[in-house]
Amino acid sequence: MKIAILDEPQLEFGGGSRHIDPRSGITNYGPADAADTKVRTIRAAIIGTQEAIEGVRGWLDRCREPIAAKLSHLSHYYVPFPGFDTSVGYRSAIVINSRLERRINRRALNEIIELKPADAIRRSVELYDVELAALNEEPQCDVVIVCKPEALPERGEPIADPKRPWKEPRPAPLGFDFHELLKARSLRTTRPIQIVKRETWDPTYKPKDRDDRRPQQDEATKAWNLHTALYYKAGGVPWRMTRDNKDLTNCFVGVSFYRSIDGQSLQTSVAQVFNERGDGVIVRGAQATASRDDRQPHLTADDAKDLLEASLARYRSEHRTLPARVMLHKTSSFTPEELEGFHAAAESEHLDQLELLWIPRAEPTRLFRIGEQPPLRGTMLSLNATRHVLYTRGAVPFYKTYPGMYVPNALSFRMVDVDSSPEKVAAELLALTKMNWNATQLDGKQPITVRTADAIGSILKHLGPTERPAPRYAFYM
Repeated sequence: MKIAILDEPQLEFGGGSRHIDPRSGITNYGPADAADTKVRTIRAAIIGTQEAIEGVRGWLDRCREPIAAKLSHLSHYYVPFPGFDTSVGYRSAIVINSRLERRINRRALNEIIELKPADAIRRSVELYDVELAALNEEPQCDVVIVCKPEALPERGEPIADPKRPWKEPRPAPLGFDFHELLKARSLRTTRPIQIVKRETWDPTYKPKDRDDRRPQQDEATKAWNLHTALYYKAGGVPWRMTRDNKDLTNCFVGVSFYRSIDGQSLQTSVAQVFNERGDGVIVRGAQATASRDDRQPHLTADDAKDLLEASLARYRSEHRTLPARVMLHKTSSFTPEELEGFHAAAESEHLDQLELLWIPRAEPTRLFRIGEQPPLRGTMLSLNATRHVLYTRGAVPFYKTYPGMYVPNALSFRMVDVDSSPEKVAAELLALTKMNWNATQLDGKQPITVRTADAIGSILKHLGPTERPAPRYAFYM
């Protein structure tokens, strides 16, 4: 048993400059592709009611100018937004042509909201899907901003528990929501969408179901998160992982599983394939089966081989080359058949190096630190040669605090077939937790290879088995 504290991984920004924090790096150096003039004007469309369109446009206009950070002594945690302008920060501007505004009729939406929750969600998605299809014919559009209707139900009608009739009926989960269903519809189009809630652009709005224990984000943080997502979805590279010139070119693949919409069959959710720039592609694999031995989903040797080969083919199509090293993360253990299949794919594709890592869903081991703060982010506990525990959430010295509400759980990883040292693997995992363009804190919980698994699965379950999902990760985030 051994404990080590890993350094916070740096990220690369404009001009090859480095920093550990995304917001500080963007403010000081600009995005990683700052030298590339391709992404400077983001042409955005917008769908919503007249009120929502005007509200979002007004808020985006305010975000062109700097937004002060929340008043706090935690100056590295609450960071001012520099403004979204061609001279600062992302060195870009958002342009919304009035022709790209698609209005949703408020009366029609109100009538839909009166329906049963499941019907209301489906009908509202149909309303928005019509406008998405219309925008798909517009050539001057990079990303579509969707104003989510605020009164839309998130859960089903209350159902009483027959075994506990004295208890108040609770709303039943629907098994789907507006976000995932509209995202699934958008996979048929050629532009990614960004769904925006009213509380993002209207600070006075308070959702009925909001947990008052969770404080609302300050204006600067909202601006950081939304504009980072828009920049990435429009084809930009906010930041990238660092790489020494002596290192092999790396590709990170995450394999996870999800149930079909009827809850009956278990399928491969993805090979989620990322390079060091954060360019991500999505590949859906074959149906998996749950093992009677460990009750985990597994693939046959042929299906494992096909999945990795398809992932590398998609990677080659996007990047015109293959990586020298592939690190494959999987959320279930590896069977001998899966090992055989993945290695067969590596051999057929002539990979220099394939490494296999198991990242379990839960880790029971916890560490405790003297005082009020949890263990430092980057604390690594090696239980033996193959089993390791890594705190990806925890106290962050750069922030001078623990930026969380609850006691953090550690991330577990098991060295299945890995040539790299556990310390190198852990450092990569820490860096991969930062490759999240929906948020700009430096302390993500999971690496991007598995963090997106549940979200992507919730979208893909709405596609038929013959429908081909959009390849770019930007469509799913």
